[in-house]
Amino acid sequence: MAGIFPLLLIVVAFWFLVIRPARKRQQEMRTIQSQVAPGSQVMLGSGIYGTVVDVADDTLRLELAPGTVVKVARQAVVRVVEEPVSPAPPPAAADESPSATDEQ
Repeated sequence: MAGIFPLLLIVVAFWFLVIRPARKRQQEMRTIQSQVAPGSQVMLGSGIYGTVVDVADDTLRLELAPGTVVKVARQAVVRVVEEPVSPAPPPAAADESPSATDEQ
């Protein structure tokens, strides 16, 4: 009996540290993917953002830019974005004021 106890302890630890969190993440992903509806802003696993145009059983039609619609697997959606995704602001221009050495 004393030889089985450490093995049983390892199995229980493995369950709580690996299997249980993985199942929880999988359930959360299923919930997110089932709640996707036309008009939702989503992020795909590849990091691409878009707006859902149409929903089928296993696929979505996603508008990436005005007039650009792609068909993707529903399982590619990893996150529904609450706020609209805006493009990054342009980089700030370098200060072009003359330096002290240019004035001489």
